[in-house]
Amino acid sequence: MLHTHFEQVQSQAVEQDGAQGVSVRWVIGPDSDAPNFHLRVFDVEPGGFTPLHAHPWEHEVFVLAGKGTVTCAGNQEPLAPGEVVYVPGGDEHQFRSDAEQSLRFICLIPASGTCAPAAPSCGAAPNCSG
Repeated sequence: MLHTHFEQVQSQAVEQDGAQGVSVRWVIGPDSDAPNFHLRVFDVEPGGFTPLHAHPWEHEVFVLAGKGTVTCAGNQEPLAPGEVVYVPGGDEHQFRSDAEQSLRFICLIPASGTCAPAAPSCGAAPNCSG
């Protein structure tokens, strides 16, 4: 069993091209031996954004705090705390925070996709060579 507070997990800057002001915490990741899913907490600084990118696996997202927008398959929708987003595999997507406040969200992904070559575009898994 793994039991911890998310703030005890080290935050890592997302430094890929197309990202600005984004950090990720792999609260349940490759080091936790979770065989099916990995859970990440993203923080996007005011005016920041994840890269606009696509990959084969889906995302399930729960917005914890702040406001922003999500772009998925060319559609843009506002985001607010308590809202959920499903991003199908293969859809180009991006998360942006509002200029006035940061955005924090939980993102669940299948464990099998986290070391794929495209993974760095949304927060590369620790200990992955891809």
